[in-house]
Amino acid sequence: MDPVRSYHERSKHRKDRYAPGPGYLDWASQPDPFRRYADAPTLDLTLLARELPVSWDDLFGTARLPAQAMTADGVASLLQLSLGLSAWKRYGGNRWALRCNPSSGNLHPTEGYLICPALPGLPAGVHHYRPDRHCLEQRCAAPLDWSGGVLLALTGIHWREAWKYGMRAFRYCQHDCGHALAAISYAAATLGWPARVLADWGDEDVAALTGVARRSDFADAEAEEPEVLVWIGPGVAPAAKEVLALLADAQWTGRANTLSPSHRDWPDIPVVAAATRKPAGISAPTSVQAAPLPLLSPVSSAPASQLIRCRRSAQSFDGVTAISAQSFFRMLDALLPRAGQPPWSLADEVPCVHPVLFVHRVDGVAPGIYCLPRTPAALAELRAAMRPDWLWARVPGCPEHLPLTLLAPLDVRGFAASASCDQDIAADSAFALAMLARFDDIGPARPWLYRRRFWEAGLIGQVLYLEAEAAGVQGTGIGCYFDDAVHDALGLDITRFQDLYHFTVGKAVVDARLGSEAAYAHLAGRTER
Repeated sequence: MDPVRSYHERSKHRKDRYAPGPGYLDWASQPDPFRRYADAPTLDLTLLARELPVSWDDLFGTARLPAQAMTADGVASLLQLSLGLSAWKRYGGNRWALRCNPSSGNLHPTEGYLICPALPGLPAGVHHYRPDRHCLEQRCAAPLDWSGGVLLALTGIHWREAWKYGMRAFRYCQHDCGHALAAISYAAATLGWPARVLADWGDEDVAALTGVARRSDFADAEAEEPEVLVWIGPGVAPAAKEVLALLADAQWTGRANTLSPSHRDWPDIPVVAAATRKPAGISAPTSVQAAPLPLLSPVSSAPASQLIRCRRSAQSFDGVTAISAQSFFRMLDALLPRAGQPPWSLADEVPCVHPVLFVHRVDGVAPGIYCLPRTPAALAELRAAMRPDWLWARVPGCPEHLPLTLLAPLDVRGFAASASCDQDIAADSAFALAMLARFDDIGPARPWLYRRRFWEAGLIGQVLYLEAEAAGVQGTGIGCYFDDAVHDALGLDITRFQDLYHFTVGKAVVDARLGSEAAYAHLAGRTER
């Protein structure tokens, strides 16, 4: 068996055993949630003093949003709304930060690096973003010179997730990368900036660009794996060879901090990480331009920046509140890629992840199992890959362009909870879902597609998080589920599709025991704009 499929099978949770994990939490080795580079010059960034004048609905309209100037202040807003803190929580003697990009277990393996030419208020070079201080650490000064936009790279620290989740952590790191990509896309859109993944860059190039390949700068610090590079702004991004040539003689500064005093190795993770590294110059299949979809129906005139910063992961649902069919259809409609709209404007790749929904409490929609093929071709593929007695019936009242189909009308609350590692949150919601990803094209020729399928699942999750907030409810991702129990229930051909992520949406129960603080109250003297 190839290393990717071997890892995937070995990292599955099963009814009779969970994937290999630590068994308990070694609090003495809990990872520092913030990477720092000692001796690197720092640049404090301005904080938002008010919401940006763009509503959530504005992001999906036909009008072109005004572009903010590409300056240090604009970049500061981009980073704050995508990778920055959203609040602090406290309970007893503990205090922890929440961020605009959600993370499994709030462990945040994803790091961000800004690579830019000289901008007003910002020197040219490679900068690491520190969300706790909302500042940039300059890793190197270099004569970077291009116009139109900036580069934003994401890397992953696998140990942060492995400390709690063991072998399965690699999956969660990829989910988090997808959430972060969507967060970047939404943040850029509020500033009137396009954002696009640079699929032609290879992982080795991204490692060199960000400096994470410089082993001497990490010493005893936990390694970072290159994930993805995004071009933000109009125009054409500079070529990899051009940018790396400008960094050839650059002087790098800073030494990465050690996150934990001790570690437990999970050898499957570096094996699958090495096996799924992407070479330069190749990309996933792109989609054929289809007939344009209708505009998304209005859902919220609240400022987009407010919704982004107020997003929270629900810890429990009330088990009573239903949502309207209109809200339900809007959330699902937002999962269909539309040209030029976030976050699907990040890439024009063929959608390969499709939700199977467990509907519990949606007014006017019968409880049951549903499927949402996100491309016309996927309908036939999914139907052929599942048990033959599903109905595949159109849903009354569903918008004509929304390809939602009913598989079976029944009470699926018990199954939704059971399949999600016996978590009641999957049954107490308005609806839950499993994300089925195409798997038959992940092989020796393109093993890196394995990571991208998880990214796509994370993108879907981030859409649902923010669409739920816009509708007045909340969502939460569920990384713990029994993979093959879902496959068996659906009668799924697992050579063609596999379940990669669960999610659930409903009315959250707020834990009154938790105290809250503003995200950057500790930076009270920082200039805002």
